[in-house]
Amino acid sequence: MYEEEFPIRLAKLRTKKGVSARDMSLSIGQNPGYINNIETGKALPSMSSFFFICEYLNISPQEFFDNDSDYPEKLRTVLENLKRLNSKQFENISSIIEDLSHTKK
Repeated sequence: MYEEEFPIRLAKLRTKKGVSARDMSLSIGQNPGYINNIETGKALPSMSSFFFICEYLNISPQEFFDNDSDYPEKLRTVLENLKRLNSKQFENISSIIEDLSHTKK
């Protein structure tokens, strides 16, 4: 299951970061084709390499596997900011989010 989803998720997150597979490979200290090999299903990273990948993407391993979130780094920032709101502010934001999530696209 993860062997099929992992490459897709990595490619999606890397693309959203706006970096090439080659540049990402080199940035995490690997050969130029390393990320491409993972994204094409030819290889899976070791645990230590996976942690370097997450660090490079500025996300946690948990966020990597959260397929419901296309923007895990932004989501984490929003959640951190929500924790700082008082009760009234939180209720207002919550109502806005609820309204937006019911808006038809």
